[in-house]
Amino acid sequence: MIRLLGRCIVLVLAGFLCAAQGSEVIPTGDSSLNAWLMRVHQAARQSVYTGTFVVSSGGNMASARIWHVCDGAQQLERVETLSGTPRAIFRRNDQVVTFFPLSKVAVAEVRESLGLFPSLLKSSDSSIGDFYRLKILGSERIAGFDAEIAQLIPHDRLRYGYRVWNEKKTGLIIQLQTLDLDGKVLEQAAFSELQMDAPVNVSKLSRLGNTDGYRVLRPELQKTSAEAQGWGLRKEVDGFKPMACYQRPVAGQAGVGVSPASAMQWIFSDGVATVSLFVEAFDARRHQREGVTDMGGATHTLTRRISDWWATVVGEVPPATLMAFAQALERKK
Repeated sequence: MIRLLGRCIVLVLAGFLCAAQGSEVIPTGDSSLNAWLMRVHQAARQSVYTGTFVVSSGGNMASARIWHVCDGAQQLERVETLSGTPRAIFRRNDQVVTFFPLSKVAVAEVRESLGLFPSLLKSSDSSIGDFYRLKILGSERIAGFDAEIAQLIPHDRLRYGYRVWNEKKTGLIIQLQTLDLDGKVLEQAAFSELQMDAPVNVSKLSRLGNTDGYRVLRPELQKTSAEAQGWGLRKEVDGFKPMACYQRPVAGQAGVGVSPASAMQWIFSDGVATVSLFVEAFDARRHQREGVTDMGGATHTLTRRISDWWATVVGEVPPATLMAFAQALERKK
């Protein structure tokens, strides 16, 4: 459920928002689609709000409370889970701290944009319009607000679609559905209660990111490249471009006097969907089952042994997309 809440947060704040009107198909040329996405993204960044949202996936539900404020160029937000294990996420721009109150542990990370949407739209390399089109479907009232409905429709079967409800005045997403290849709903996230232009105190919200009394963990990530690690793809997966590559410790593998094992994480995106490809040394004690695992909702994981290596591909994309990555992965040295 935490993954689902995280997914909702990412999409709400990324700005898959609809500001156009009428029942029409948005032109799919790069310039017009990118300009449309950039315009509505800016509308999301400037919104100040508090609310409760609910995420449902695979028969499970989770809820959380969110506070979001923009103070000049600074973005601040706090998200607290209302179901399941207590957890809170505080973000100041790309600085993210996840609090675990029961264990008094806080995990501090820097989450880079990795050149993804909306930054990708600023470059001449963006090809979102080659793989998605937008269609305005109409309007509906959600959580007490008048909303316009748009659908992000994929051109092929390598990625999922999205149906988005945005508040007409501000453009803020108030409901979002992830759709499978046949247009059926895989996941849904929606505000059940929302207050726009909420009187959020910036100083008070900032103090909620204080880690006093918590043991702070800072995951070690080392920037690298797939080439430097000896890996490459025989063939690119249509639309997915490499965004970043890291070397990270493998969880639970550190020991006294022993260097922890590490895994390569190679990240790809088509500007909307993201896929992570992990590669580590094969360990027969831990790596036993190859194949695809449905993680619930839109997320799937594929595992595959490649000689003395173990590959794990994770993403909110169809299994065939993960298979394409796994089959294309090859050892270069």
